[in-house]
Amino acid sequence: MARAMFEYTKTVLQKVSFNSELFCKELEKALQRLLPYEINELTIWLKQFTANKPELFVCMTLVK
Repeated sequence: MARAMFEYTKTVLQKVSFNSELFCKELEKALQRLLPYEINELTIWLKQFTANKPELFVCMTLVK
């Protein structure tokens, strides 16, 4: 079940990536829901996902 939440979180973040404000809000929700090791995985995924999206890089401060 927990793995499903991680995958769902990635899907939601991809879908709202057109708006940095929504992206940050969904990222905040994800950080409250996910387990610590999933947050580590999400951080790695976010670095790759936001590499060519500088407008979303602002939200990376939430995971540090």
